[in-house]
Amino acid sequence: MAVEFAKLVDPLIEWVYEQGGENPLADSSILPFAQEHEMTDHQAYELLRYCESKNLLDGRQSTLGDARAQLTPYGLEVMEERLRRRSSPAARSTAARRALLIWLWHRKHDGTHFPVVDEVLEWDESLFEGDRLTLSEVDRAAAYLDSKALIKGTKVDSREGPVRAEITTEGQDCVEHYDGDISAYERRNTGGNTTFNIGENTGNIAANSREFTMNATTHKDGIDPAAVVMLARALRQAAPILELPEDDVIEFTQLATRLETEAASGSPDPTRLQRWGASVIGILNSPVVSGALGSVLAAYTGMVLPGLPPA
Repeated sequence: MAVEFAKLVDPLIEWVYEQGGENPLADSSILPFAQEHEMTDHQAYELLRYCESKNLLDGRQSTLGDARAQLTPYGLEVMEERLRRRSSPAARSTAARRALLIWLWHRKHDGTHFPVVDEVLEWDESLFEGDRLTLSEVDRAAAYLDSKALIKGTKVDSREGPVRAEITTEGQDCVEHYDGDISAYERRNTGGNTTFNIGENTGNIAANSREFTMNATTHKDGIDPAAVVMLARALRQAAPILELPEDDVIEFTQLATRLETEAASGSPDPTRLQRWGASVIGILNSPVVSGALGSVLAAYTGMVLPGLPPA
Protein backbone atom coordinates (compact mmCIF):
# COMPACT_ATOMS: atom_id res chain seq x y z
CA MET A 1 0.00 0.00 0.00
CA ALA A 2 1.38 3.39 -1.02
CA VAL A 3 1.31 5.88 1.84
CA GLU A 4 1.23 9.62 1.20
CA PHE A 5 3.39 10.72 4.11
CA ALA A 6 2.94 14.44 3.40
CA LYS A 7 -0.81 14.17 4.12
CA LEU A 8 -0.20 12.33 7.39
CA VAL A 9 2.35 14.76 8.86
CA ASP A 10 -0.16 17.20 10.37
CA PRO A 11 -2.46 14.48 11.78
CA LEU A 12 0.52 12.68 13.34
CA ILE A 13 1.95 15.84 14.91
CA GLU A 14 -1.42 16.61 16.47
CA TRP A 15 -1.83 13.01 17.63
CA VAL A 16 1.56 13.07 19.37
CA TYR A 17 0.69 16.46 20.89
CA GLU A 18 -2.58 15.10 22.29
CA GLN A 19 -0.92 11.96 23.65
CA GLY A 20 1.40 14.12 25.73
CA GLY A 21 -1.48 15.63 27.70
CA GLU A 22 -0.09 18.12 30.19
CA ASN A 23 3.41 17.46 28.86
CA PRO A 24 3.18 18.02 25.08
CA LEU A 25 6.88 17.14 24.67
CA ALA A 26 6.44 13.64 26.12
CA ASP A 27 7.22 10.70 23.83
CA SER A 28 4.54 8.26 22.69
CA SER A 29 4.34 5.15 20.58
CA ILE A 30 2.97 6.00 17.14
CA LEU A 31 2.05 2.40 16.29
CA PRO A 32 -1.60 2.92 17.36
CA PHE A 33 -1.74 5.92 15.00
CA ALA A 34 -0.30 3.76 12.21
CA GLN A 35 -2.93 1.08 12.84
CA GLU A 36 -5.72 3.67 12.68
CA HIS A 37 -4.45 4.65 9.23
CA GLU A 38 -3.98 1.05 8.06
CA MET A 39 -0.19 1.33 7.96
CA THR A 40 2.34 -1.38 8.68
CA ASP A 41 4.90 -1.03 11.46
CA HIS A 42 7.57 -0.53 8.81
CA GLN A 43 5.58 2.35 7.30
CA ALA A 44 5.21 3.85 10.78
CA TYR A 45 9.00 4.00 11.11
CA GLU A 46 9.26 5.54 7.62
CA LEU A 47 6.66 8.19 8.50
CA LEU A 48 8.55 8.98 11.70
CA ARG A 49 11.80 9.42 9.75
CA TYR A 50 9.97 11.67 7.30
CA CYS A 51 8.75 13.88 10.17
CA GLU A 52 12.27 13.90 11.62
CA SER A 53 13.58 15.20 8.29
CA LYS A 54 11.17 18.14 8.68
CA ASN A 55 12.44 18.75 12.25
CA LEU A 56 8.92 18.20 13.59
CA LEU A 57 9.37 14.98 15.57
CA ASP A 58 12.21 13.33 17.47
CA GLY A 59 12.32 9.54 17.28
CA ARG A 60 15.40 8.82 19.36
CA GLN A 61 13.35 6.95 21.97
CA SER A 62 12.31 4.37 19.38
CA THR A 63 13.34 0.74 19.70
CA LEU A 64 13.34 -2.13 17.20
CA GLY A 65 9.87 -3.07 18.41
CA ASP A 66 8.29 0.33 18.95
CA ALA A 67 8.30 3.55 16.92
CA ARG A 68 8.19 6.31 19.53
CA ALA A 69 8.05 10.03 18.85
CA GLN A 70 8.02 13.32 20.67
CA LEU A 71 7.56 16.82 19.35
CA THR A 72 10.65 18.89 18.76
CA PRO A 73 10.52 22.50 20.03
CA TYR A 74 9.83 23.54 16.42
CA GLY A 75 7.13 20.90 16.11
CA LEU A 76 5.49 22.19 19.29
CA GLU A 77 5.57 25.73 17.91
CA VAL A 78 3.98 24.54 14.65
CA MET A 79 1.25 22.74 16.60
CA GLU A 80 0.49 25.73 18.82
CA GLU A 81 0.29 28.01 15.79
CA ARG A 82 -2.10 25.57 14.13
CA LEU A 83 -4.36 25.61 17.17
CA ARG A 84 -4.25 29.41 17.19
CA ARG A 85 -5.25 29.59 13.53
CA ARG A 86 -7.92 26.96 14.05
CA SER A 87 -9.55 29.09 16.75
CA SER A 88 -9.58 32.26 14.61
CA PRO A 89 -13.18 33.02 13.51
CA ALA A 90 -11.95 35.19 10.62
CA ALA A 91 -9.58 32.51 9.32
CA ARG A 92 -12.27 29.83 9.59
CA SER A 93 -14.76 32.03 7.77
CA THR A 94 -12.33 32.63 4.91
CA ALA A 95 -11.54 28.93 4.70
CA ALA A 96 -15.24 27.98 4.64
CA ARG A 97 -15.99 30.38 1.77
CA ARG A 98 -13.09 29.15 -0.33
CA ALA A 99 -13.78 25.47 0.38
CA LEU A 100 -17.46 25.76 -0.53
CA LEU A 101 -16.75 27.73 -3.70
CA ILE A 102 -14.15 25.24 -4.94
CA TRP A 103 -16.36 22.27 -3.98
CA LEU A 104 -19.22 23.74 -6.03
CA TRP A 105 -16.81 24.24 -8.94
CA HIS A 106 -16.02 20.52 -8.83
CA ARG A 107 -19.70 19.61 -8.63
CA LYS A 108 -20.41 21.81 -11.67
CA HIS A 109 -17.77 19.92 -13.64
CA ASP A 110 -19.09 16.59 -12.35
CA GLY A 111 -22.44 17.49 -13.83
CA THR A 112 -24.16 17.64 -10.44
CA HIS A 113 -27.13 20.03 -10.62
CA PHE A 114 -27.63 22.18 -7.50
CA PRO A 115 -26.07 19.83 -4.90
CA VAL A 116 -26.96 20.05 -1.21
CA VAL A 117 -24.56 22.61 0.26
CA ASP A 118 -24.05 20.69 3.52
CA GLU A 119 -22.47 17.81 1.59
CA VAL A 120 -19.29 19.89 1.31
CA LEU A 121 -18.55 18.64 4.85
CA GLU A 122 -17.90 15.17 3.41
CA TRP A 123 -15.03 16.63 1.37
CA ASP A 124 -11.45 16.57 2.67
CA GLU A 125 -11.04 20.26 1.86
CA SER A 126 -13.69 21.11 4.46
CA LEU A 127 -11.00 20.48 7.06
CA PHE A 128 -9.38 23.66 8.37
CA GLU A 129 -6.10 23.09 10.16
CA GLY A 130 -7.19 19.51 10.77
CA ASP A 131 -10.59 20.48 12.20
CA ARG A 132 -13.85 19.94 10.32
CA LEU A 133 -15.79 23.10 9.53
CA THR A 134 -19.27 23.30 11.05
CA LEU A 135 -22.71 23.44 9.47
CA SER A 136 -23.20 27.00 10.68
CA GLU A 137 -19.88 28.06 9.17
CA VAL A 138 -20.85 26.50 5.85
CA ASP A 139 -24.26 28.19 6.00
CA ARG A 140 -22.68 31.60 6.59
CA ALA A 141 -20.21 30.94 3.79
CA ALA A 142 -23.07 30.10 1.43
CA ALA A 143 -24.85 33.31 2.37
CA TYR A 144 -21.70 35.35 1.73
CA LEU A 145 -20.99 33.72 -1.64
CA ASP A 146 -24.61 34.21 -2.66
CA SER A 147 -24.45 37.92 -1.72
CA LYS A 148 -21.38 38.28 -3.94
CA ALA A 149 -23.15 36.51 -6.84
CA LEU A 150 -20.48 33.79 -6.85
CA ILE A 151 -23.13 31.12 -6.29
CA LYS A 152 -26.90 30.91 -6.68
CA GLY A 153 -29.37 28.55 -5.16
CA THR A 154 -32.51 27.61 -3.27
CA LYS A 155 -33.16 29.27 0.09
CA VAL A 156 -35.32 28.39 3.08
CA ASP A 157 -36.38 30.54 6.04
CA SER A 158 -34.36 28.55 8.57
CA ARG A 159 -31.01 29.14 6.87
CA GLU A 160 -28.91 32.22 6.05
CA GLY A 161 -27.66 30.91 2.74
CA PRO A 162 -28.96 28.62 0.01
CA VAL A 163 -29.40 24.96 0.96
CA ARG A 164 -28.84 23.84 -2.62
CA ALA A 165 -26.50 25.84 -4.79
CA GLU A 166 -24.59 26.06 -8.02
CA ILE A 167 -21.51 28.09 -8.85
CA THR A 168 -22.05 31.05 -11.19
CA THR A 169 -19.88 32.19 -14.07
CA GLU A 170 -18.31 34.76 -11.73
CA GLY A 171 -17.61 32.03 -9.19
CA GLN A 172 -15.94 29.89 -11.84
CA ASP A 173 -13.70 32.82 -12.80
CA CYS A 174 -12.74 33.25 -9.15
CA VAL A 175 -11.74 29.60 -8.85
CA GLU A 176 -10.04 29.24 -12.21
CA HIS A 177 -8.11 32.52 -12.25
CA TYR A 178 -7.71 33.36 -8.54
CA ASP A 179 -7.61 29.91 -6.92
CA GLY A 180 -10.81 30.67 -5.00
CA ASP A 181 -9.26 33.75 -3.34
CA ILE A 182 -12.34 35.97 -3.16
CA SER A 183 -10.48 39.06 -1.97
CA ALA A 184 -8.05 38.85 -4.90
CA TYR A 185 -10.95 38.32 -7.30
CA GLU A 186 -12.75 41.41 -6.03
CA ARG A 187 -9.62 43.54 -6.44
CA ARG A 188 -9.27 42.65 -10.10
CA ASN A 189 -11.07 45.78 -11.31
CA THR A 190 -9.45 48.35 -9.03
CA GLY A 191 -7.49 50.06 -11.80
CA GLY A 192 -5.33 47.10 -12.82
CA ASN A 193 -2.61 47.58 -10.21
CA THR A 194 -2.37 46.66 -6.55
CA THR A 195 0.24 48.82 -4.82
CA PHE A 196 1.87 48.34 -1.44
CA ASN A 197 5.02 49.53 0.33
CA ILE A 198 7.84 47.30 1.52
CA GLY A 199 11.20 49.11 1.46
CA GLU A 200 13.57 51.54 -0.25
CA ASN A 201 13.92 49.99 -3.69
CA THR A 202 11.12 49.99 -6.22
CA GLY A 203 10.18 47.44 -8.82
CA ASN A 204 7.21 45.93 -10.57
CA ILE A 205 6.61 42.19 -10.33
CA ALA A 206 3.74 40.39 -12.06
CA ALA A 207 4.07 37.48 -9.69
CA ASN A 208 1.42 35.24 -11.20
CA SER A 209 0.75 36.81 -14.59
CA ARG A 210 -2.76 37.86 -13.50
CA GLU A 211 -4.44 41.18 -14.15
CA PHE A 212 -2.48 43.09 -11.55
CA THR A 213 1.05 44.32 -11.05
CA MET A 214 2.74 44.39 -7.65
CA ASN A 215 4.60 47.66 -7.24
CA ALA A 216 7.12 47.45 -4.42
CA THR A 217 8.49 50.38 -2.44
CA THR A 218 10.64 49.49 0.57
CA HIS A 219 10.91 51.13 3.99
CA LYS A 220 13.75 50.98 6.47
CA ASP A 221 11.48 50.68 9.47
CA GLY A 222 10.45 47.03 9.06
CA ILE A 223 8.00 44.64 7.47
CA ASP A 224 4.69 45.80 6.00
CA PRO A 225 2.00 43.22 6.91
CA ALA A 226 -0.14 44.20 3.90
CA ALA A 227 2.77 43.42 1.61
CA VAL A 228 3.25 40.03 3.25
CA VAL A 229 -0.45 39.21 2.74
CA MET A 230 -0.19 40.05 -0.96
CA LEU A 231 3.00 38.02 -1.25
CA ALA A 232 1.40 35.02 0.45
CA ARG A 233 -1.58 35.08 -1.90
CA ALA A 234 0.68 35.33 -4.94
CA LEU A 235 2.70 32.36 -3.66
CA ARG A 236 -0.41 30.28 -3.11
CA GLN A 237 -1.75 31.10 -6.57
CA ALA A 238 1.59 30.21 -8.14
CA ALA A 239 1.93 26.87 -6.36
CA PRO A 240 0.04 24.80 -8.99
CA ILE A 241 2.14 26.09 -11.90
CA LEU A 242 5.64 25.85 -10.40
CA GLU A 243 5.82 22.13 -11.29
CA LEU A 244 6.82 21.20 -7.74
CA PRO A 245 6.71 17.64 -6.39
CA GLU A 246 3.51 16.90 -4.46
CA ASP A 247 5.18 17.10 -1.04
CA ASP A 248 6.70 20.47 -1.88
CA VAL A 249 3.39 21.81 -3.20
CA ILE A 250 1.75 20.98 0.14
CA GLU A 251 4.60 22.48 2.16
CA PHE A 252 4.79 25.56 -0.09
CA THR A 253 1.04 26.21 0.22
CA GLN A 254 1.15 25.73 4.00
CA LEU A 255 4.01 28.22 4.28
CA ALA A 256 2.06 30.77 2.24
CA THR A 257 -0.99 30.29 4.47
CA ARG A 258 1.13 30.72 7.61
CA LEU A 259 2.62 33.92 6.22
CA GLU A 260 -0.81 35.35 5.42
CA THR A 261 -2.38 34.34 8.74
CA GLU A 262 0.50 35.71 10.78
CA ALA A 263 0.65 38.97 8.79
CA ALA A 264 -3.10 39.48 9.20
CA SER A 265 -3.11 38.67 12.93
CA GLY A 266 -2.72 42.29 14.03
CA SER A 267 0.61 41.68 15.79
CA PRO A 268 2.76 39.62 13.41
CA ASP A 269 6.01 38.15 14.66
CA PRO A 270 8.85 39.22 12.27
CA THR A 271 10.97 36.25 13.31
CA ARG A 272 8.30 33.76 12.25
CA LEU A 273 7.67 35.60 9.00
CA GLN A 274 11.37 35.61 8.17
CA ARG A 275 11.78 31.92 9.03
CA TRP A 276 8.86 30.90 6.83
CA GLY A 277 10.04 33.29 4.11
CA ALA A 278 13.46 31.64 4.17
CA SER A 279 11.77 28.25 3.69
CA VAL A 280 9.79 29.65 0.75
CA ILE A 281 12.96 30.96 -0.88
CA GLY A 282 14.65 27.60 -0.28
CA ILE A 283 11.90 25.86 -2.26
CA LEU A 284 11.81 28.49 -5.00
CA ASN A 285 15.58 28.29 -5.46
CA SER A 286 15.63 24.48 -5.52
CA PRO A 287 16.48 22.67 -8.78
CA VAL A 288 12.92 21.30 -9.07
CA VAL A 289 11.58 24.79 -9.90
CA SER A 290 12.10 25.82 -13.49
CA GLY A 291 11.24 28.99 -15.37
CA ALA A 292 11.36 32.66 -14.50
CA LEU A 293 8.39 32.71 -12.14
CA GLY A 294 10.25 30.92 -9.34
CA SER A 295 13.16 33.36 -9.53
CA VAL A 296 10.83 36.35 -9.58
CA LEU A 297 8.91 35.13 -6.54
CA ALA A 298 12.12 34.31 -4.66
CA ALA A 299 13.48 37.79 -5.31
CA TYR A 300 10.19 39.35 -4.33
CA THR A 301 10.01 37.37 -1.09
CA GLY A 302 13.44 38.73 -0.19
CA MET A 303 12.18 42.27 -0.80
CA VAL A 304 9.03 41.87 1.28
CA LEU A 305 10.87 40.17 4.14
CA PRO A 306 14.22 41.98 4.42
CA GLY A 307 17.03 40.15 6.14
CA LEU A 308 16.49 36.84 4.35
CA PRO A 309 19.26 35.13 2.40
CA PRO A 310 19.56 36.65 -1.09
CA ALA A 311 17.54 34.91 -3.76
